[in-house]
Amino acid sequence: MAISRAIDGLNDRIASVVAWGLLAAVLICAVNALIRYSFNLSSNAWLEIQWYLFAAVFMLAAPHTLRRDEHVRIDVVVGRFSRRTQVWIDLICFFLFLLPVCSVILYYGIPFGLESLRSAEMSSNAGGLIVWPAKILVPVGFALMILQGFSEIIKRIEYLRGRLHESAFVKQAHGPQQEIEAIKQANRID
Repeated sequence: MAISRAIDGLNDRIASVVAWGLLAAVLICAVNALIRYSFNLSSNAWLEIQWYLFAAVFMLAAPHTLRRDEHVRIDVVVGRFSRRTQVWIDLICFFLFLLPVCSVILYYGIPFGLESLRSAEMSSNAGGLIVWPAKILVPVGFALMILQGFSEIIKRIEYLRGRLHESAFVKQAHGPQQEIEAIKQANRID
């Protein structure tokens, strides 16, 4: 469980930092639109930095989303089973889908990102930015997802052994107000 807690903590800290990237992207978008429509000035760099920030939010916060059990599920089917059966389904899906798919993307993403870094790849758009930071997000994001997958596997195995309560990995909020309260509670505890 110490390994699981360390992985959870890492992804929680990354998600907390990356959340500011979303605010930055929104502010850049708003300022860019104001300048473009007010002064008829624009730059591809401003558009690209928005894309990079969104990519960072998406890739680096996805493991945190998995940790909070906020990822897309087919609860209509799985929700009919007992908690133990649901945990077994999670484990099977982590081993058959999450880890293999993330591993393949990581395997191909590392050379993809490193080649872009090595060549100092630039955007083909006039006034565009360097591209490698966005491409490096692919292997980094999927490496973090693999780590979070292992953390989730550890928690579910501990649950099946009777050593962990399901609240450690099951989404607790079901409506918007409950979700807000759960986020507030998580921020107090973490």
